[in-house]
Amino acid sequence: MDTEGTYGARDTRANQVPRPATPPPTAPPPTAPPHAGPPSAAPPRPPAGPPPGPPRPDRAPVVGPRLDEWLRTPRLPQEPGVWRYGHTPRPPEKPEGVSDRSLVVGTVIAVLCGVLVWSLWRNGYIPYRLVPLKIFTPREWWYVGSAGGPRTVEGVDALTVYEAVLFGLLVYGCGRLGNWAELFRRHVTGRGQPFLGGATLAMAGLAQLLVWQDAVPLVRPVLVLVASVAGGEVFQSQSVVNVVYALITAAVLYPFARLGRWRELLATLREGRSGQDGAPAAEPAADTAADTAADRWPELRAAAQTDAAETLTAEVRAGRMNDVDCARLRHAWTVARAHPELLAGFTDAVLRAGGAAALHPSGYRDLPLRTARHDVLTGQVRIGGCADDAHNPYGRRGSGVALEPMTLGTSLLAVGPPGSGKSASLVRPVVESLALRALAGQAAVLAVGAGGAAFGPDEAYDVVVRIGDPRSLHDFDLFGGTTDPDEAAGVLAEGLIGDVPTADSRRAATVLAQLLGPFHTVHGRFPRVPELRELLDGAPDALAGLRGALEAGGHGAMLRELEVRTRQAGGAGDPGAVLADRIALLDRPAFAGFFTTGEDARPFSLRSLGQLPLRVRIDLPERTHAEASRLLARLILAQFTAVAAARGDRSLFVCLVLDDATHTVTPETVRGVRRLRSVNAGAVLVLRTVDDVPEGLHTALLGAVGCRMAFSGVTTWDGKRFAEVWGKEWVSTREVAQHTVFADQPFTRALHALRKLVTGKAVTTDAVTVRQVERERWSASELAYSVPAGHAVLSLTTVDGEHVPPLLVDLSG
Repeated sequence: MDTEGTYGARDTRANQVPRPATPPPTAPPPTAPPHAGPPSAAPPRPPAGPPPGPPRPDRAPVVGPRLDEWLRTPRLPQEPGVWRYGHTPRPPEKPEGVSDRSLVVGTVIAVLCGVLVWSLWRNGYIPYRLVPLKIFTPREWWYVGSAGGPRTVEGVDALTVYEAVLFGLLVYGCGRLGNWAELFRRHVTGRGQPFLGGATLAMAGLAQLLVWQDAVPLVRPVLVLVASVAGGEVFQSQSVVNVVYALITAAVLYPFARLGRWRELLATLREGRSGQDGAPAAEPAADTAADTAADRWPELRAAAQTDAAETLTAEVRAGRMNDVDCARLRHAWTVARAHPELLAGFTDAVLRAGGAAALHPSGYRDLPLRTARHDVLTGQVRIGGCADDAHNPYGRRGSGVALEPMTLGTSLLAVGPPGSGKSASLVRPVVESLALRALAGQAAVLAVGAGGAAFGPDEAYDVVVRIGDPRSLHDFDLFGGTTDPDEAAGVLAEGLIGDVPTADSRRAATVLAQLLGPFHTVHGRFPRVPELRELLDGAPDALAGLRGALEAGGHGAMLRELEVRTRQAGGAGDPGAVLADRIALLDRPAFAGFFTTGEDARPFSLRSLGQLPLRVRIDLPERTHAEASRLLARLILAQFTAVAAARGDRSLFVCLVLDDATHTVTPETVRGVRRLRSVNAGAVLVLRTVDDVPEGLHTALLGAVGCRMAFSGVTTWDGKRFAEVWGKEWVSTREVAQHTVFADQPFTRALHALRKLVTGKAVTTDAVTVRQVERERWSASELAYSVPAGHAVLSLTTVDGEHVPPLLVDLSG
């Protein structure tokens, strides 16, 4: 049961990498696991020598939070492409407010106006100011006339309260007109504590001074109201007077205490003082949801697997597990729950091996080196952050950008010139992420690139195929591991002449089938490269020997196939000559020991990717045999699309990462890439320019992939194609037109002339027009000239059909 549950897949989705577990075992070599290819009786090639340079670490660097903290970090559902580990949504966008200068000027003007109005009121310059009060009070309290003052003590008291009410209304009105609340929130509250507490304390002191100096009508109106309710005799008691004064003081201080959050400030100061005095901090309250914490394996506890949950919890707390172990065991538990007959074996393996249960067949529990930020629980890898740019939605600015199987399942096309960061910022992180998921038993990855491409060390892979290098432990199967001649012929024809515009790949597949079928019938294997070249060239000895063997074996149907091929050879439109020329690219001394078939061969077949969570790297001899490398890359892409679609068990997510897809895309592979999203597979294709694909396939390729990425430095021609596929959106435009103001009155014309003499400009008025228009999300010119270095524009689509508009991504963010 140690490997139970590691071969299935379940679609799952930090800032830092949790500390790793112990180094992987030294027994199984990473480049030649026993399950890497079909069995063979031939001895393996000599192993490759140690790589040049300093020795590589045997584990990922110990950085980041503890594993239990990492497990407890929330990963809330977000829209596609958001780095979910510890993500905090951005606050809603605030509408454009008044500038600081206008805010301060408005506040000062409001204060001055209030002072002026109150001065006019106190000095009796406002007419009819006592009319509202006289309407609601007895007539005998006032002298006759609208301007008559109070006649009795009751009138004086009423006037005192009336002035206090009007003063409060005046202060409130000036505060609203001068926007005092916004000024306080922006320049006082925004600075936080202790500035907020100190500022409000100073304001409270000033308010107390104004109140007790009777500049603000508050004390006398309160005393009048108390006397009118309780009687004047109440003030004969000094205790009552003190209580009233204390209440007035508290009433003045209370609003400032609320605004300044004095209780919060005092609590902070008290805690700081307790810490300095060495007093022990209060114990945190018990977590009532402790049993549901992720590091306590609640899914096992809910299924009554308490012993297994306690074992894994102890492993996590003791630091004997890493993030890959957690993801692997959770996946194994999911598989065991789906197959009840595996539950007992899973529990026994956990109790016996702890965090090392259900290991990857290679025995490794982590990669030797990580260069990107990974969240293995969700399957995400962070490739950058959303730039603070107007092209990006406000809510996405500053958030992390990540790729995951849900988006890679729709395939990704990346275009950028050399040096734009495609390998370091995209290819290497994606390959690492898929390799980690393979160690967790949830994916299989095939990385294809030139020898020495930045795919990571050999120790990070189960199978490394170095085509053209005699030290390679594995060969490559040109026929895709199939025994069906027609299937092998179709894939091989696509790889050989799929990029020839004038060649018909279906006729080429027929020609190859007419040769592969008879040869396989006679020899029980497919021909080697020299043998296939001879058959395509129509060598008399080779055809005669094959014909004689078919006649001797009584294989009439295959003999007719061979005779048809013999009659059609050299005819008009016969692709045999082109096939022979292309297969000759592989019939070179450098490839003498490769592409062999039979019992002495050790080829690696892509069919293994659909059965095991393999980490495979294929190095192409691009520097020495460029045409052969392109042919092989085209063949690998054709084989991958065919194998992924033909899988019976699609639980594993299978992904191909092609570091250079130049001249590898054909009409058939475009159709194959389009089918990948429905079979739990994906492809990452990297191009220097879209022109590396035949012009007739530009639209088809951009439409076949769901994720598109344009790096900085693309040409306007490439930018035009991306702009077309990303489409347009409705935006609001604001147009301002200035019109000269012509005055009719002589005085106004004189003022305008004086203003023009002083400023040198005519008096104008602005006419603002706001309308909705449809514009390109990213134009060709913007993609070519406005994308900064180290940035890329990325659009995403999930296998569920969710779309994310193109985002400007800072690849170093």
